[in-house]
Amino acid sequence: QVQLAESGGGLVQAGGSLRLSCAASGRAFNSYTMGWFRQAPGKEREFVAQITWGGGYTYYADSVKGRFTISRDNAKNTVYLQMNSLQPEDTAVYYCAAKRGSDWQTWGQGTQVTVSS
Repeated sequence: QVQLAESGGGLVQAGGSLRLSCAASGRAFNSYTMGWFRQAPGKEREFVAQITWGGGYTYYADSVKGRFTISRDNAKNTVYLQMNSLQPEDTAVYYCAAKRGSDWQTWGQGTQVTVSS
């Protein structure tokens, strides 16, 4: 089981960039598929991106494809989300998550990203 802690959120102007980090503690981080989700006010949580345990396969929501990049450093037990060309509609609480099967089992506490127009 891993525990997750996100960081790197903040306030940025439209067109700007942010990099989110998710530090994992616990065992066998490199056996987990890692993902990022987000939840905007009044909306359901939605999938953003995921990366397999070895980093060889990534998958993105259409809304962020070409702007966001997920990566991981297994030596540092950390997964990243580089967000470029941010838009006001990207404003949300961003959550890191981990899974080893089909279900996302572990979640972080979230980090707020606010994009001003």
